[in-house]
Amino acid sequence: MTPHPAYRELRPVTPLASVLLAENPSPMTLEGTNSWVLRAPGSEACVVVDPGEQDEAHLARVVGCGPVELILLTHRHHDHAGGARRFAELTGAPVRALDPSLVLGSEALAGGDVVAAAGVELRVLSTPGHTSDSLCFLLDGPAPEPAVLTGDTILGRGTTVIDHPDGTLGAYLGSLRRLAELAPGTAVLPGHGPELPDAPAVAAQYLEHREQRLDQVRAALVELGPDATARQVVELVYVDVDRSLWPAAEWSVRAQLDYLRS
Repeated sequence: MTPHPAYRELRPVTPLASVLLAENPSPMTLEGTNSWVLRAPGSEACVVVDPGEQDEAHLARVVGCGPVELILLTHRHHDHAGGARRFAELTGAPVRALDPSLVLGSEALAGGDVVAAAGVELRVLSTPGHTSDSLCFLLDGPAPEPAVLTGDTILGRGTTVIDHPDGTLGAYLGSLRRLAELAPGTAVLPGHGPELPDAPAVAAQYLEHREQRLDQVRAALVELGPDATARQVVELVYVDVDRSLWPAAEWSVRAQLDYLRS
């Protein structure tokens, strides 16, 4: 995969948010993990959302954006949180997440919390589904439009995987409905891929896609029988998808089968 030109550059996206792209491209991470750096205009300190995996070069680049006042995690997956402990050592900043096992020097987060640091305020949205501990952060402040940091709940390109059984489709559909209720024009600042201009519109598209997939899985069960395996369903429903993504598709199909059968 050709290296993305922004790998080593902090790129401003909104008046409050800039992004630094980790050098971990893959079919699952797209161009790589987006580490978000948040600060109000004039603030020296910053908040870092998802420092990424334990890549010393990338962590050092994010440290250079500091001083870091606070580290936030959208969820537990290693490409977002694997380097958090090391990043905390490098910066002295506390780590906050929904999963208490990821928290360092502070308290766990919960939906509805408001976090204030580096001149910005973030409202914590509980958005389980991709994983059980997935969070989004609604960013308020002196900007023309609000923005929401979505981790892997909404990606900048394509659709996300349900990490079954930790993640569940029923919870994910509820999270998408919650994001669809945000104010029109709320920008998406995703964990992977480019930013998007309208979270409610994207969430509605995700919901439509999931309903279409569920219809396809229902039809596959009619053809294959009610006891069909996830792999059998993938081979029928995901025939147009690159086979390198079939293992990930199986996770989502298991979640779909569990949803339909329950």
